[in-house]
Amino acid sequence: MREHLKSRFGFLMLAAGCAVGLGNVWRFPYIVGENGGAMFVLVYIVFLVLLGYPLLLAELAIGRAAQSGIASALPTLSSGENEVKKHRTFWRIIGGAIFAGNFLLMIYYTDIAGWLLKFAVDYFRGGGVAALGDCSVAFNALMANKALCAFNMLFVVLLAGLVCMAGVVKGVERVTKILMVSLLAILVLLAAKALMLPGAKEGLKFYLYPDATKFMSHPLRNTMLAMGQAFFTLSVGVGCMTIFGSYVERSKNLAIDTAVIIVIDTAVAIISGLVIFPICYTCNIAPSEGQGLIFVALPEVFRNLNFGRLWGFLFFSFLAFAAFTTVVAVFECIIGGLKDILKLERKIIAPIVTTAVAIASLPCILYDGVLAKEDFAMSNIWLPTGALAICLFSTWRFGWGAEKFRMEVSARAPKWFFAYMKYVIPLLIITILVGGLSQ
Repeated sequence: MREHLKSRFGFLMLAAGCAVGLGNVWRFPYIVGENGGAMFVLVYIVFLVLLGYPLLLAELAIGRAAQSGIASALPTLSSGENEVKKHRTFWRIIGGAIFAGNFLLMIYYTDIAGWLLKFAVDYFRGGGVAALGDCSVAFNALMANKALCAFNMLFVVLLAGLVCMAGVVKGVERVTKILMVSLLAILVLLAAKALMLPGAKEGLKFYLYPDATKFMSHPLRNTMLAMGQAFFTLSVGVGCMTIFGSYVERSKNLAIDTAVIIVIDTAVAIISGLVIFPICYTCNIAPSEGQGLIFVALPEVFRNLNFGRLWGFLFFSFLAFAAFTTVVAVFECIIGGLKDILKLERKIIAPIVTTAVAIASLPCILYDGVLAKEDFAMSNIWLPTGALAICLFSTWRFGWGAEKFRMEVSARAPKWFFAYMKYVIPLLIITILVGGLSQ
């Protein structure tokens, strides 16, 4: 019998934990501030409704209908009628390719999670970056220490493997609930502290002031940025949400739960800006530094704050939790998906996946530039292509079909919604795909 999540809260925390990632922290606040503040946020929210919501709903519905991960779900659901049986092999290949994206994501995301864990431990112990006067020296030293980076990555991979080996309820759901509640509590605490800083007013003005002039200075580019952020923030396109859908009972309302997941993900992104920008404006730091902002500039700030070691520990714990919830969620997608395909027990598959991810993650540590290339391939090719395939599968007769999708979600759902998914959303995804490849 297939395992089901014990509670609705556990499902929401698990799905939100998968969606909440580092892009919520170091990408979203900056592009909001640079491109119109609250005006950009409004357009972003519109695209969350128009693009993110339907795609997330589709992944969850596919998983629940097939009671399996994406690689097994697509051929299973496409073989329901004689006229579509001939497409089973095609969808098995497509499902396998989408599923492989989870592995690609893990072989560089675990490296970054290891960096964050190291920084959090440094602040807890009072060593490393928390002790050195020049934070750029500390970060460069970490990057140069391949053995230490490998150790941190291996620790993250092993911990995630152990969590998933414990099972869906006793391992994944239990740990994710603790991490997500802790993450949200730390984020609110950090925001409260940041809003008391001297530069909070100017930071909030840069971040949230609805500047229509700034937005309309490059309306097409800013609209594309908002659409792309709405797409990428929910982690749709690799079928990760499909496995979570398979753990949800049919009595649950997927339409409402999808909306709640999006609200949690968006709230984390917006509140992260309430942390980042007051700090930047208080300490005269450019918020456009990306990775350098997180690993170099902000540690410099914490070093000069009262109780800076405490705030640094909380900040990097927040980031480490955000990264680790994603790692656990994707590990579960890989392990659960292989369990469906191979019909083997979790205790056999989990060690194999853990070992494979650990070995495949080493090139990102040992060779400069590999991580950036894998990130580009994942963000600009795999995610949009996978989302396009899932959208077409959900709404066209050569796949699952809009009517069956509609019955799985709710028979009362308006038919125009599925027509919109069938014709409009594929065009939006192709726009994102072309835009990403042209970068």
